Amino acid sequence: MQVTPQLVKELRERTGAGMMDCKRALVDTEGDVEKAIELLRKQGMATAAKKAGRVAAEGVVGSYIHAGGRIGVLLEVNCETDFVARTDDFQGLVKDLAMHIAAADPRFVSRDEVTEGVLEKERAIYRDQAVESGKPENVVDRIVEGKIEKFFSEAVLTEQAFIKNPDVTVQEMITEVIAKLGENIQVRRFSRFKVGEGVEKPVVDFAEEIRSQVAG
Repeated sequence: MQVTPQLVKELRERTGAGMMDCKRALVDTEGDVEKAIELLRKQGMATAAKKAGRVAAEGVVGSYIHAGGRIGVLLEVNCETDFVARTDDFQGLVKDLAMHIAAADPRFVSRDEVTEGVLEKERAIYRDQAVESGKPENVVDRIVEGKIEKFFSEAVLTEQAFIKNPDVTVQEMITEVIAKLGENIQVRRFSRFKVGEGVEKPVVDFAEEIRSQVAG
């Protein structure tokens, strides 16, 4: 199949990869755009793996406020140079990450942050559930580990499905930007705030309140 400029343009718009990278991927996949996307993603992961050990001490602190000021996010995203930190691609990544955190409410940046104490508590809960449901002992461990992996995919930012494209994880989305910008990029930390979260609110008996108002 001939690789046309239109195909290259489509692939570039869908992936953000460079024009020559898109052309090579289409040639290697005989013009199959979907296979070319997958190839570029794998190449991006390889590029990110090579850059993972490089120091990322520049970057920005981003923010996002949602729902009329009821939910807010602050996060620090690091890269290697101030030049990249000021690019539209990096700034867009930070914005997308802040919006994702506001919507998905992760508890940890990566699974390395999940303490053994948290995992032990989760495993105990899942084991009790499996045993109480009558699962045989020889499959309980597999069930527990499967649920632990699900816990990671729900609680860990980099392993969550990205809200704007659930077909990729947050880490895969970051990896695509790494491949495009050529620098190591890491989410260092974040905080998510929700109005009233953690505050014990009084229970209001609205029916009684209305009766009092009528009686008054």
